[in-house]
Amino acid sequence: MIVGSVRAARGRVVGIFISICGLGAVVGLSQAADLADLYALARENDPTFQSARYALEAAKQKRPEAFSALLPSLVANGSTDRTLGRTRYTGTPEISRGFNADQWALQLTQPLFRVQSLLVYDEARASVEQALAQFVAAEQDLILRLSRAYFDAIVAERHVVAARSQVAALEEQLNAARRSFQAGVASISDVDDTQSRGALAQAQLVAAMNDLEGSSASLEAILGVPPPRLNALKAEANLPRPTPTDAATWVQRAVEDDPSVKAAQAAVKAADYELDRSRSQRLPSVDLVATYGGNYSAGNITEPTDFGTNVRDKQVSVQFSMPLFSGGGIQAQVAESRAKRAKAQADLTAAQRQAALDARQAYSGVLSGVSQVQALETAVAAGQSAVKGNRIGYGLGIRINSDVLNAEQQLYSTMQDLEKARYDTLFQGLKLKAATGELSDQDLQAVNGLLAPVAPSAGDRDAGSTESGKSARE
Repeated sequence: MIVGSVRAARGRVVGIFISICGLGAVVGLSQAADLADLYALARENDPTFQSARYALEAAKQKRPEAFSALLPSLVANGSTDRTLGRTRYTGTPEISRGFNADQWALQLTQPLFRVQSLLVYDEARASVEQALAQFVAAEQDLILRLSRAYFDAIVAERHVVAARSQVAALEEQLNAARRSFQAGVASISDVDDTQSRGALAQAQLVAAMNDLEGSSASLEAILGVPPPRLNALKAEANLPRPTPTDAATWVQRAVEDDPSVKAAQAAVKAADYELDRSRSQRLPSVDLVATYGGNYSAGNITEPTDFGTNVRDKQVSVQFSMPLFSGGGIQAQVAESRAKRAKAQADLTAAQRQAALDARQAYSGVLSGVSQVQALETAVAAGQSAVKGNRIGYGLGIRINSDVLNAEQQLYSTMQDLEKARYDTLFQGLKLKAATGELSDQDLQAVNGLLAPVAPSAGDRDAGSTESGKSARE
């Protein structure tokens, strides 16, 4: 009877193990989340990405603003006046006098020689380049943040499933230990040990559910809506390896093409133009100015006889301006621009080194992750055999209860490590692409192809029935 119970429990636990490992079992779950669809949703709802998008739109306006200083400008101005007064002329009584006066003018200015305006335009173009690179970095950052939150939520969900399965397995083992104690083939310490580990498993389940809640909240903060049921990695999915397989090639790409590096390079270029612009303030500026205007007056306050005037005038001139002394302001601006240029160069060096470091770490992370996944898969297979053998041995009396419990605990721990290692390796591959500026939605589509909806596991169903039974007993 005891052997039969142990065999039934063994079959149930092995089934749970298979359901957890076979995360790629595809079923028709229309409510399951597609990573590509979530990315499209995140592009619309993530406030950090929206901020980067509007920053790019604002930066793009710097170029036409700067170019406008090189084009003609037309200014219109005018005024109308009414003058009232009391006047007295020799031999005449004091009288009230009043007249109207109107003025208007159109002035056209065409810059002929303004080095400073040309440099401002070049600086604006460099600033737009910098903003474009920063936007590309924001796009890649969104992919990484979404993927990290997505993977964390999946891992947390799988940890909950594993924790529930472990609780169910320990309940079965506890029942077996009680039956063995009642039959006189086991000691009370086996029951107490199993009960203690069951309580610990319950605590681990609570912690896993708390982690799942936090991971789901992090994903919701990016999406703007509660995430639906998430797709998981297929059990047969092969994790991609870096191509090319030379770490130096990836590092060189990162130093040249990382968006942060490109943004820093554009910042250095803009700082060069700013330095030249500060120096150009000592140069003269030449403008062509054309004016056309009118002046009408119905009289004046000083003449005893009212007579009106109506004048139209045109004027064309070339205006020359050159600063001679500014109290040291130009020298101070040149020194300031020189310091900003040195800072931009230092920032570029830091960005290049950080890009090289990120590429090297991500490359190593992918390779070590693939090796770790392979080792953990072997460990899980061996752990399943160990649990099976220990349960059979326990039923036959050649294994003790702690042997079974230790084997189960080791298996569950290894399975959780395997889940985390698979997703971490996949994420390191995305980070490697981001370090070289190559990460795009196509890479996200490739990752999405490795995911599939998963059916509710046996651990979910068992946990539900266990909690219902517990509630009924209470």
